[in-house]
Amino acid sequence: MQSVAVVMEEPRRLKLASLVLDEPGPADIVVETLWSGVSAGTEKLLYTGRMPTFPGMGYPLVPGYETVGRVIDAGPDAGVPVGANVFVPGAHCFGSVSVVHGGSASHLVVPGARVAQLDPALGERGVLFALAATALHAVNIADASGEALVVGHGALGRLIARILVARGVKLTAWETNPVRATGALGYSVVAPDADPRRDYRHIIDVSGDSKALDALIQRLAPHGRVTLAGFYETVGFAFAPAFMREVEFRISAQWAPGDLGAAIKLVESGALSLDGLITHRRDAREAPEAYPVAFEDPTCVKMVLDWSAL
Repeated sequence: MQSVAVVMEEPRRLKLASLVLDEPGPADIVVETLWSGVSAGTEKLLYTGRMPTFPGMGYPLVPGYETVGRVIDAGPDAGVPVGANVFVPGAHCFGSVSVVHGGSASHLVVPGARVAQLDPALGERGVLFALAATALHAVNIADASGEALVVGHGALGRLIARILVARGVKLTAWETNPVRATGALGYSVVAPDADPRRDYRHIIDVSGDSKALDALIQRLAPHGRVTLAGFYETVGFAFAPAFMREVEFRISAQWAPGDLGAAIKLVESGALSLDGLITHRRDAREAPEAYPVAFEDPTCVKMVLDWSAL
């Protein structure tokens, strides 16, 4: 079976290509992709060639771990019915082609145990569940209470903010780009220079700015905590200010097993809204043009590819 996939041949060189899918096994499902999201974090690092090397990584590769599709075939042990709408957090089904993370393709073969069934009414918003699970994981790691500061107001920052507000945390968000200062639900968004406070007990940073720590430490109360929830090439800070405050650092990695299901429950219960986060949409056939927009256009909070024509 053939699948049309996004292929990064090398940094900054991307195309659509027809690839042969691996043969599905008894525990696998075949998914016809409806929508996929473009990650402005992980996939940007792959696109620019700045992603640190890890086992299995190499070009050419198929990116993507934010896919919503419909099950068109299922093995007897897959546990997912044909016709179900599912979220697919990546796949490994293109033979020798590297898959990091392999979800940006018209058709996928994936173990049924790997996917999560979704309400079809969610539509394209379902691609946001990887970010929602990541946000929930970061909030749990941060363990913030009372008041908090979120640094960065992209899609991940907004989801973290929405979860914190739902938990009763009084929140401020920082954003340096005024075009991204919109979309707040129950909290204020300000430029860092417009915020005089230097007594935050909890700061969650999703900016990915490796040079931001010194400025954030200066905004902490004694015994305050900084949770790093972005992705950073290197991290460093001046020791003396951190020493004087006895600062605590935490690092939030990718979402863990259980976070995805918990995020879905939050959305289904109405405690977490996914509305207003998808700002850009392109036909999947326009992927080579869509990816640079997702990474470079500050008005793009989230880019979604529509695979219905493929």
